[in-house]
Amino acid sequence: MEKVFALHFQQDYVLPNKSVLRWGDIDSESTIGRINSMPASIGGDFNSVGIKWIASSPKNPQAYGLPRANGLTILNDPDSLVPIAVLDGTLLSAMRTGANSGVAARYLAKKDSEVIGLIGAGVQNRTQLLALLHVMKNIKQIKIADLDLERARKFAEEMKEKTGYPIEVVDSAEEAVRDSDIFVTATVTKKPIVKKEWIKKGSLYLHVGSHECEFDVIETADKVVVDDWEELKHRGVETISIMYAQGLYDGSKIHANLGEVVSGAKTGRESSDEFIYFNSVGLGIQDVALSSVIYKRALENNYGTKLNLYDKPIYV
Repeated sequence: MEKVFALHFQQDYVLPNKSVLRWGDIDSESTIGRINSMPASIGGDFNSVGIKWIASSPKNPQAYGLPRANGLTILNDPDSLVPIAVLDGTLLSAMRTGANSGVAARYLAKKDSEVIGLIGAGVQNRTQLLALLHVMKNIKQIKIADLDLERARKFAEEMKEKTGYPIEVVDSAEEAVRDSDIFVTATVTKKPIVKKEWIKKGSLYLHVGSHECEFDVIETADKVVVDDWEELKHRGVETISIMYAQGLYDGSKIHANLGEVVSGAKTGRESSDEFIYFNSVGLGIQDVALSSVIYKRALENNYGTKLNLYDKPIYV
């Protein structure tokens, strides 16, 4: 993902706006769900083109025992443009989003960060935690909060086994945020959760979901960094996007796109006292790049099932 953000800064990509299929207004996404269509092409060593088609149905875990998000990625040959691979996009999407925050933490968190707070005990915070532990080497405490206490306990047990770190289940979002050096919101909430009064000086807020914090959280940040401001404005569901649409936030206040920080064109963290806010909408170039890496490894290791589109095309 670090390479992807560097290529984003170099503008070595094609990225049409994400299109959204939904049954109602923006608020309906948190109840009925939606499907995102994310076509992209990325250059560099990836040299790949494709699309992610990913659905989000909030009722899936309880009603069907399925992940909230389910998706497919299709890759096309960059020369002939013929489809060359169909991959599961569910785990892939979760992993690249976690890695996205890992890159952000590498550049924006305090190097000596010790405490991580997580809000939301779903799939997404699992990969958020894995990525954070990969880049932050001084973590001593991890907290998890969820509206479903049993879900939070299950998360703590499973992720302790996976990471070797004890994870404390806390009773509220406030407890997860207070005294945390890094905190993450990855929820499907309809109403803002995070309040500015809870936030520790010098912390990093990784905002993964939609409208998860009150407006003044962003207003009080010393630095605001995003993955792609144009895509955030277009998607329109994140807190900062809602503020912009209501005329309450000027995009010129944004410190940088993450690719600018990764490439050294803009500064990351400059002091241990800065409160930095990072928001990402998710970019199709991430999915296409990661899919291309998986596809190449699959070919090298003879994984996957080969399918014919046709033995011979009917028309040429």
